[in-house]
Amino acid sequence: MEQRTEYEKVILVGCQTTEDDTKFQYSLDELAALVETAKGKVLGSISQKRERIHPATYIGKGKVEELKALADEMEADLIIFNDELSPSQNRNLAEHLNARIIDRTQLILDIFAQRARSKEGKLQVELAQLQYLMPRLMGQGTALSRLGGGIGTRGPGETKLESDRRHIRRRVDDIKEQLRVIVQHRDRYRERRKKNKAFQLALVGYTNAGKSTLFNRLSEAESYEENQLFATLDPMTRKMVLPSGYITLITDTVGFIQDLPTTLVAAFRSTLEEAKEADLLLHVVDMSNQDYFQQEQTVNKILKELDIEQIPQLTVYNKRDLKHPDFVPSANTNAIIISAFNEDDRSNLKRKIEEVIIGMMEPYHVNVPSSEGKLLALLKNETILRELAYNEEQDFYKCKGYALKDHQISGQLLKYKV
Repeated sequence: MEQRTEYEKVILVGCQTTEDDTKFQYSLDELAALVETAKGKVLGSISQKRERIHPATYIGKGKVEELKALADEMEADLIIFNDELSPSQNRNLAEHLNARIIDRTQLILDIFAQRARSKEGKLQVELAQLQYLMPRLMGQGTALSRLGGGIGTRGPGETKLESDRRHIRRRVDDIKEQLRVIVQHRDRYRERRKKNKAFQLALVGYTNAGKSTLFNRLSEAESYEENQLFATLDPMTRKMVLPSGYITLITDTVGFIQDLPTTLVAAFRSTLEEAKEADLLLHVVDMSNQDYFQQEQTVNKILKELDIEQIPQLTVYNKRDLKHPDFVPSANTNAIIISAFNEDDRSNLKRKIEEVIIGMMEPYHVNVPSSEGKLLALLKNETILRELAYNEEQDFYKCKGYALKDHQISGQLLKYKV
């Protein structure tokens, strides 16, 4: 028998404090998309223009009354605010409204709780949720009993929320310790990859830009692929072979989002640590989205915050088949336009990646004796080999190509240099 999904009925609330109408509308649309991802149904929204957010109730008293009437009339289960609410705002609003109240941060945390697959992902979500809840436990004894189930409550679970702060602090310390061990483990893997000097690429980009789709097609991997925000949370690394036979490693990372809650930026920093170690970033931009430029800017801003904007970057404008009529690629950007589903486009992308990598390598010209089979195999896989010709008279292979400056193979090639 087919199982019907029960959608929670949601009303969105936004407060516009800037003059920029487009940016505000975009932020509300994104909130609606987040609700859809969390299996909610938006019934309507209320917004107010103010010089600053109301310190006690986020929106003005009159708007709160209007919101109460709308929520009662539509029998809403949930009211979601577009900014992070302070503990006192949450308490004051709860006195006026009958529906449950959560904010943008809780909604994003909830989606992360649903999406986390690995042990690390789950621990990081729990850590972020507990850190968000800590300051909000004060005087919230009665409110907690209203939680029940549904959007904004998944994750650590009701019993943990009702326990005292000491219990939560202990749990936070415990999670941090477990994460430290996992991070050490990943660092060891990374060191090993560095020692083998594998060229590393990382896919970065706004959430839902098509990173996982591209990752799966380029590396033949099985990463979760869905037209939803935050489909991927756990970093995944796979081999990718370029047209010349050169072997690289490619990593899929968590999608970026505008106004990502600070607790999450910290919690998911380790999933973005993979991007820090990359030799080349592939910045995937969804060219079908009307806000593609804003999204591109957001990602570059976060890369700057993470201190990784200096890593060479290739911008991959994706979803060519659905291109937005107003799309114009950013000037002065090393870029390529593709559709992740098109095989020729993917081949062009691999060739383009190879060109960029060659620009970061040094050329070599060597004559390798035919008895050096192992070295010849290394040249095929670990350098970009452009010419391989056998000289029968002298029994050697003339090899021309490009290698990374600090790769261990460079030393071996010195004695055969022409």
